[in-house]
Amino acid sequence: MRPRRDKKLKWWQLSLLGVAGTIGTGYFLGSGLAITIGGPAVLLVYTLAAIGTYMVFDALARMTAQHPEQGSFRSYAKKAFGNWAGFGSGWVYWFSELLIMGSQLTALSIFSRFWFPAVPMWIFAAGFAVLGLCIVFFGNKGFDRVENVLAVIKVAAILMFLVIALALLAGWIGGGKYTPKLPLSMPELLPSGTIGLWSAFIFAYYAYGGIEVLGIMSYRLQKPEEAPKAGKVMLLVLAVLYVLSIGLAVTMVPLKAFNPKESPFVLALRSDHLAFVPHVFNGVLIVAGFSTMTASLYAITSMMLTLAQEGDAPKVFSKKLKDKYPLYALCLIAVGLLGAIMMSLWLPGKVYEYITTAAGLMILYNWSFILLSSAKLLKPDKLSAIKRWIGLVLIGAAVTGTLFHALSRPGFYISLLIVAVIALSDFIVQRVRKKNSSGTANQESQSDEMTDAHRSLPGGPEFRIKGIRLRKNKV
Repeated sequence: MRPRRDKKLKWWQLSLLGVAGTIGTGYFLGSGLAITIGGPAVLLVYTLAAIGTYMVFDALARMTAQHPEQGSFRSYAKKAFGNWAGFGSGWVYWFSELLIMGSQLTALSIFSRFWFPAVPMWIFAAGFAVLGLCIVFFGNKGFDRVENVLAVIKVAAILMFLVIALALLAGWIGGGKYTPKLPLSMPELLPSGTIGLWSAFIFAYYAYGGIEVLGIMSYRLQKPEEAPKAGKVMLLVLAVLYVLSIGLAVTMVPLKAFNPKESPFVLALRSDHLAFVPHVFNGVLIVAGFSTMTASLYAITSMMLTLAQEGDAPKVFSKKLKDKYPLYALCLIAVGLLGAIMMSLWLPGKVYEYITTAAGLMILYNWSFILLSSAKLLKPDKLSAIKRWIGLVLIGAAVTGTLFHALSRPGFYISLLIVAVIALSDFIVQRVRKKNSSGTANQESQSDEMTDAHRSLPGGPEFRIKGIRLRKNKV
């Protein structure tokens, strides 16, 4: 029997898969950080981020439809700009996913401390990291079977919040405790001004992270040309869910109560008449967050194997124990996760903000590669060019906005440091390759010259062979 994942998808199935796969801790917890920085007006940047994300997906989907490549965005960058771009895109993606997992581990630890506030965050982070590594090490058998269930749980969590929140606001449950308090004045909508809203842009983008994985899956469509439509519907659904749920949260919870350490949806559902609901929702958040973390772990392991196989990483990381278990790749990933856990130990107050900002920025750097590659690989088209520039401008706005807030600025510097290390490594690797290829070419040239000389002079290979043969014949 063929695995279910080999079956071709209809465009609406890919849309639903994308909705479930994108929703994660970047939304469930990161939205609280966005609200804290930007105020209720973050609804605007979530809408703009949806538009910018669609521009990226549209470019990637059209490249996939016209030029199917196993390496997807990394292969397109390499094809468009050369080996250096393939190396850079692959490693930027690898580090972005590593930072995403660090952010997810921190979020999972925050959710867990809702029940066990006295337990240090790093203990929870280490436990979830070890569990995720074990799942990937032993393969996806078993986990794949519940993956769809976990995806449904994430969507159901948002729908559950919407229903309960509306019921609380309507007074059907909770004794009429909640009354809508719509922030209508400018000071209420923009408590930190336009600069605060600008700084929150990166966290809105972070909630849509993972779109490049959906682009990779576009080859499974029955009609690959329908990939842009699938992305359009997916992002429309996500934008509606995000705006509705965040809009309800900001009408139910005072702005000063929002904080990066609690999910805004758990805060909104607190009620003396529904004491169990926040606990149920918190459990759902942990399950949903762990599923997205494990998916990121699969993606980063696969990328490391590909980088090593194609010579963009040490060959040892492409080896598998007993040709089955990616032990060496996982050991490298474990070191990276250990770094994230140590950061949660050293910087327990700000680690989520720093890692989330850096992770969001690394995602956007890679998305810029996708947009720029599409300009080289797709046929010139005025509408496509407009879309591409809209996407690049929105990405640029989100990146520069991180410079204007104390919570996001350190993440910007972390991302620059990582990009600088990747760029330096890329430069060294390309120089070594060029030197080796030049040396190989010289050796081949010298070998050809020696062969020609031997053929024309006495004592050359051809003359000796004939002489040996002649002597043997005489004997």
